[in-house]
Amino acid sequence: MTSASGAASPASSSQWSANKDWLRALERTGRIEANPGRTLAAELDDIAAQNAAAPALLSEHESFSFGELAERSNRYARWAITHGLEKGDVVGLMMPNRPEFIAAWLGFHRVGVAVALLNTRLPPASLAHCIAISKANCVIADSEYFAVCESALAQTDKFSKIFIHGGEHNGPHRIDLELEDLSGKPLDLSEKRAVELSNHALYIYTSGTTGLPKAAIVTHRRLMNWGLWFCGLIDARPNDRMYNCLPLYHSVGGVVAVWAVLLGGGSVVIRERFSASSFWEDICRQECTLFQYIGELCRFLANAPSNPYEKAHRLRLCVGNGLRLDVWKRFEQRFAIPRILEFYAASESNFSLYNVEGEPGAIGRVPSFIAHRFQVAIVKYDFDRGEPWRDENGRCVRCARGGVGEAIGKIEASSEDGSANFEGYLSRIDSEKKILRNVFKTGDAWMRSGDLMRKDARGFYYFEDRVGDTFRWRGENVAASEVAEVIAACPRVAEVTVYGVEVQGYDGRAGMAAVVVAPDFDLALLKRHIDASLPDYARPRFLRITDSLETTETFKLKKNALAAQGFDPGATGDLLYCADPRRETYRHLDGDLYHSILEGTFRL
Repeated sequence: MTSASGAASPASSSQWSANKDWLRALERTGRIEANPGRTLAAELDDIAAQNAAAPALLSEHESFSFGELAERSNRYARWAITHGLEKGDVVGLMMPNRPEFIAAWLGFHRVGVAVALLNTRLPPASLAHCIAISKANCVIADSEYFAVCESALAQTDKFSKIFIHGGEHNGPHRIDLELEDLSGKPLDLSEKRAVELSNHALYIYTSGTTGLPKAAIVTHRRLMNWGLWFCGLIDARPNDRMYNCLPLYHSVGGVVAVWAVLLGGGSVVIRERFSASSFWEDICRQECTLFQYIGELCRFLANAPSNPYEKAHRLRLCVGNGLRLDVWKRFEQRFAIPRILEFYAASESNFSLYNVEGEPGAIGRVPSFIAHRFQVAIVKYDFDRGEPWRDENGRCVRCARGGVGEAIGKIEASSEDGSANFEGYLSRIDSEKKILRNVFKTGDAWMRSGDLMRKDARGFYYFEDRVGDTFRWRGENVAASEVAEVIAACPRVAEVTVYGVEVQGYDGRAGMAAVVVAPDFDLALLKRHIDASLPDYARPRFLRITDSLETTETFKLKKNALAAQGFDPGATGDLLYCADPRRETYRHLDGDLYHSILEGTFRL
């Protein structure tokens, strides 16, 4: 069998080893339901009992062996007990990438306290919303985030006390000082609480398709499935070391990249942020064998200047999501990567896809022997109505092989292992919006992914785009409606529409806003307003000043023509501007700057 490029297909040359990967994953997750009271904390304790001195989490802040991680998490559990937190209570956690972050939420899980993983890049208004919907009893904030948390809590009527971690604050709410007075020994019977797989463990925030961030529910069952599944899939071993520079408040960086390796007895190198210039030296110096990526990081590396360390590494596998075909081959060949394992998943999704075979550009497939566990369909999409298309009988229609449509996953609330359950969001309204009912027959229910995909003749799935107003930029989903609301609130802005535009050399789409403004409009004021109200990834890179915005007969703004023209000054007579990181205002986008962006000499 050959691939579309004519080369030997990885699916045929490595099928036997790929099946071994699937079987390891199935074996590891197969024991979860046999013990509904066993969580990640118990898994860690068993590993620590066997090899307490083995390195677990390594960083520039601190490093923990398995024994030290267990001990540190026990202190957090006792801190929760001391402060009267009960099973089912919630703690908001706002901390930079560091081992302490993992120790904290693991400790709270020991006593049944759920943890809301707060995005450290959010402005106060969005942060206030995230804290409020989680109903957090308290917020633990690293000292560098104390001010923004304090500002956020001032904007909500939901009372949450802030406990500061580190810094120079010496008041009564220094949690790190309180922890020093608590024992790290295993909890005794009087301190333990019955924590079950069905209990809430984490709330992980996603921008979703519209509006403010939504809190996806992650139970202990999902945590166990994520960790053990990936542990088997990548064949994690005690001598493995994962390089992780992804945010710990996301499911991939904070759960998959960490626990897939820890549960195999290996260690994780945690970095606060990604640096293309020091990446390969760090990989070599830390003797990493694994790297957790998102596609944009691989693109940055593939476009970076030559580095003397780039082929001196010991990597055996790179695992992640969002690696597009054009970057895949360059990344693999230039850096001599032995194997790439691409997958597709979402924090709230009830299905995942895995490209175990290493088929370039594919996001995965569903082998026949587990198809009953992961029922995925691609259905025709009605772009005018913004929802899956239905026939004259009101049923959705599956796309033919090669056809592009929205991917959906069947919800099986009674599935034995919980793999097809849809746990949804804290908001029932938001959860219901993700569910399609009476899809192929009366009474069935499927979860909408919000992603357009196609499936080839061999069963491999390929990501095409996001549906609706959401687009991806720098590995984050950006809700156009939320950005538009922020811009509309700026003085002298009359109308606004926001959309994503493709930029050569970048994954996803960069944000662009078309605005109708008053004569005395202040461009610099708009820039300051946007920077203060939106996280960096959501700020529009391009601005278009226009006389009017065209609408449909139902007064919906038309975006397709605007998106098609993009940021090319030759395609419109409107004034165009580009965000320049070196300036406090937008810069006029002329032909020279346009070509500099396309050539990569001006970076967004």
